[in-house]
Amino acid sequence: MKFIISGKNIDITDGLRSAVQDKIGKLEKYFTPETEVHVTLSVEKDRQKIEVTIPVKGSVIRSEQVSNDMYVSIDLVEEIIERQLKKYKNKIIDRQHNADFFRSDFIEKEFVDEEEIKIVRNKKFDIKPMYPEDACIQMELTGHSFFVFVNAETDQVNVVYKRKGNTYGLIEPEY
Repeated sequence: MKFIISGKNIDITDGLRSAVQDKIGKLEKYFTPETEVHVTLSVEKDRQKIEVTIPVKGSVIRSEQVSNDMYVSIDLVEEIIERQLKKYKNKIIDRQHNADFFRSDFIEKEFVDEEEIKIVRNKKFDIKPMYPEDACIQMELTGHSFFVFVNAETDQVNVVYKRKGNTYGLIEPEY
């Protein structure tokens, strides 16, 4: 695995680099050697955060963990990604045909699906063009943490979502 490690408000010391490569390196048993792993370490007040992103064709495996100790965050993120890989292995490989990114022994091994994803409700609603700011207002009125709408400026389906700190995010498709 190829590590790309960066930091925000933190110097990447040899100890941190080594801890990331040792802990996240345990995931090598799942991926091919040329797989890139993007790791961002950041510090905000007493929040020590690690974000790990592993792009594979047509999909992204990602986790972020926050604690008051960077080494604890590093331990947690590795466990989460490993659990995600085992849980979604068949879906990741079957749907996206991403087998070239994973080691053959991982692909061939069967894992018990601990929690099968079940869609229990299907909703349909009228979708009308609006501006992102109006979509944020609609989201607040419905009490949800996200809202799907057609952007009046671009005529594309977008999503607004509520972020920490009472701010909003906008998701737009990229073609």
